[in-house]
Amino acid sequence: MPRKLSVFTEAPVQTIATATLRVETPGIGFTDITADARAFLADSGGRYGVLLVFLRHTSASLTIQENADPDVQTDLVTALERLAPQGAFWVHDAEGPDDMPAHVKAMLTGVSLHVPVMNGALALGTWQGLYLVEHRRRPHAREVIFQFVGSQRR
Repeated sequence: MPRKLSVFTEAPVQTIATATLRVETPGIGFTDITADARAFLADSGGRYGVLLVFLRHTSASLTIQENADPDVQTDLVTALERLAPQGAFWVHDAEGPDDMPAHVKAMLTGVSLHVPVMNGALALGTWQGLYLVEHRRRPHAREVIFQFVGSQRR
């Protein structure tokens, strides 16, 4: 099947904007941070570049995932639980029995994302959203760093 590259867009790096988002999680599950990322991008005046998203924790993670059917999130939580179950004879349990499984899940899913920014908008697909995934059973306060690197709207 033939491939075709889109028109090339070039823009000088004019700005690096950074902000920290504090998120209170309810416990295990997905918290949609897409609107927060869009608001940050609008406030930064970003036009072309990249949005970097970084989570400052080791027992939660970030992901880009389906934003239409909540059953996807339920199934993903179930899949992660199967991969790193509580009670699997983990050695590290300093903060309780869900501590080490949370670290494994965060290692599998990651704590950073990068999203292209095109003409002032996140270049996400139709059904994609940005999520903080809490792997601990109890609520936690989490910090997400947003950083835009690129050109500004004039």
